[in-house]
Amino acid sequence: MKTPTRADGRGFALRQLRNLRHHLTTPSEDHTPLLGDSRRRWVRRLPYLVVIILQASLIPTGIVNLAGFYDLALPVAGALTVAQTTPLFLAVTRPLAAWWISAATLVATAAVTARHPQAMGSWPWTAPMIIAYVFLLLALALRESRATLVSVWVATVLLTVVTTTLGLPRPGDGTTVLLIALSGAALLLGWAVRDRAVARRLLTEQEQISEVERERRTLLEERARIARELHDVVAHHMSVIAVQAASAPYRIGGVPDEAAEEFTAIAGTARESLAEMRRLLGVLRSEESGGDRAPQPGVGQLAQLVETVGRAGVPAELTLEPDAAALAGRVPQAVGLSAYRIVQEALANVVRHAPGARTWVSLTTDGPALLVTVVNAPPPERTESLEASAEGTGQGLVGMRERVRLVDGRLDTGPLPDGGFKVAAVLPLDRPDSPDTPRETTA
Repeated sequence: MKTPTRADGRGFALRQLRNLRHHLTTPSEDHTPLLGDSRRRWVRRLPYLVVIILQASLIPTGIVNLAGFYDLALPVAGALTVAQTTPLFLAVTRPLAAWWISAATLVATAAVTARHPQAMGSWPWTAPMIIAYVFLLLALALRESRATLVSVWVATVLLTVVTTTLGLPRPGDGTTVLLIALSGAALLLGWAVRDRAVARRLLTEQEQISEVERERRTLLEERARIARELHDVVAHHMSVIAVQAASAPYRIGGVPDEAAEEFTAIAGTARESLAEMRRLLGVLRSEESGGDRAPQPGVGQLAQLVETVGRAGVPAELTLEPDAAALAGRVPQAVGLSAYRIVQEALANVVRHAPGARTWVSLTTDGPALLVTVVNAPPPERTESLEASAEGTGQGLVGMRERVRLVDGRLDTGPLPDGGFKVAAVLPLDRPDSPDTPRETTA
């Protein structure tokens, strides 16, 4: 084991001095006034009020103390007292810089008063000087780091020792010990108050995070409950419809060919609805929307959609310019899905509110945009809406607008003079397509 040498001791002392200098010259980056984060106005002004009260009391007593006990001229006594108390204002925002001014004033005051006769009172520190210094250290402890506080207290001890022992003829009295003790107590108190405030802030932040997590968990539980109800109610009935429609030609004898084809179409539509519902249940059950990874419909499936609506009694015509293959290859996935859902909702509205009305669906390209138009004529005869209310809920149009907004497009809907209805959407084709398919939204 190596025996420590004198050089090692000097190196250790130099390192400690460098650390001390670093902590004393590196203030906190936070220059917010003390208590400046409070929501209450009077709390934010409290530090300034305390400083004003200290100034009003310490300046007169400090001047009287220096002039009366040490026979200093009033201008000199006033200058030293103001220099000692004024840094309290600076301590509200930059306490470390204020400490440097206050510490230098302490040494200067002790040097000046040491060469004057002392009638009575303390030396090297007077009572107003000690009070001002203690309040300044309290402000410092509320802002700076623990290492800086320790360095300030060590510097205070060193300044006191140097002032009372080196180069000054007058010996010190009990105020040196008093200043060291009070400065340490002030720094310790301020550090404890600051740590408690930090702990309370972290606890509040953690409670807010926990509240967000509880809301998120509640949302997921509600989505899971909705998914279960959809599965238990709607999916069950759709499955029954699909099975009954598919087995009807075999269970019922003498079914005409047209009726058998209709039953087959009904079963196919029910199975498609079940597939769409499974995709929706995947969205509800998983926050990551794992169900969205399944292939989504697009422009290429519009012909099948129009054909299905035609079997439901709505004569619909589809026009694609250019042809379907070329259009499907040019339309981004997100735009294709939005176009499909807009046409799907528009045709569903025709089936519900204008059964039997002739309908025209067209998709054309106009430069960098895809134009989607669904127009239906009035129903051939006055018929009752399949919905409980002819007005509907309006959620379908809301869903269309949301899909158009997601791709930065435009939507125009409204009745026509002849009693029909028009849905027209402009969907940009040059929008960068996200690698993830947009999530399904219920209309």
